[in-house]
Amino acid sequence: MVTSPTPVVAAPLAGAALRVLFIGGTGVISAAAAEQAVAVGHQLTVLNRGNTALRALPDGVELVHADIRDTAAVRTALGDRTFDVVADFIAFTTEHVAADISLFTGRTGQYVFISSASAYQKPPERLPILESTPLRNPYWKYSRDKIASEDLLMKAYRDDGFPVTIIRPSSTYDRTRILLTGGWTDIARMRAARPVVVHGDGTSLWTVTHSSDLAKALVGLFGLPQAVGDSFTITSDEYLPWNRIYQLFADAAGAAPPRLVHIASETIAAVAPQLGPPLLGDRSHSVIFDNSKVKALVPDFVCTTPFAAGVRDILKWFDANPDQQKVDDDLDATFDRLIAAAQTH
Repeated sequence: MVTSPTPVVAAPLAGAALRVLFIGGTGVISAAAAEQAVAVGHQLTVLNRGNTALRALPDGVELVHADIRDTAAVRTALGDRTFDVVADFIAFTTEHVAADISLFTGRTGQYVFISSASAYQKPPERLPILESTPLRNPYWKYSRDKIASEDLLMKAYRDDGFPVTIIRPSSTYDRTRILLTGGWTDIARMRAARPVVVHGDGTSLWTVTHSSDLAKALVGLFGLPQAVGDSFTITSDEYLPWNRIYQLFADAAGAAPPRLVHIASETIAAVAPQLGPPLLGDRSHSVIFDNSKVKALVPDFVCTTPFAAGVRDILKWFDANPDQQKVDDDLDATFDRLIAAAQTH
């Protein structure tokens, strides 16, 4: 007879101060989640290689230096410590997830995996997208790897009781992230009154979420027994056509109304293959999400940063950090070629 192993770590209690371990901790989502976790009183430990990048950790966070890809080093760094919640923000493949299962079985009451809303069926057969929407993305390996990782984690939950919670965020930003195909290259083009490439006809709808808003729901799920063994979409309820997104960036950049040149995503992908997977596998499709499931467990989850305000913060930050204003010359030239070809037809 096969029996489920008895967990070493009991499920955490909702509302209590939790011992939380973040793997990563300095990315767009994880840095905001660190701020939120500290703000609500959790005892936060961050495990990373010591690279704080553009985002510093909040005061009071314990930093443990180790490379999560070096399992032996992680075991040495953590010793026999246990945690109420472990959240891995940098697990992208089944190999990463398998290592986490080995590391944290019996050492945490909840393991949070950051998947991606790009894992949902593309193109979607219905809107809004729900957690029950099929997971299938034939265009983007990143998304397929996330799906395979989810499958492995759910098998570990079903077979052995591994306490996984799966989170699927969509396009999430903070002041350091420009949500345009060309990033700063597009901003530079608009400020110079040069045309910019927009995929499709610019009318597909895109959901945008500020990282500080997403963090409210993410951290709100920590310690909830109802969240274990389940998956949750976390996005804002604000969705905008891509034409409007480009216009908002132009306004915040102090540029004239932008000259938008609409080009089929398939054409962009053929000329610039590095842009193809996220375009064909995500951005070219309208995405609207139903967040009622996470709101039922985290009723105070309310997004309070409208995208227009977020865009102004982005441009303010980039203007204060000129070293981050990086134009990709190759991509800039590719945009010129695409625009020239479009204008000859």
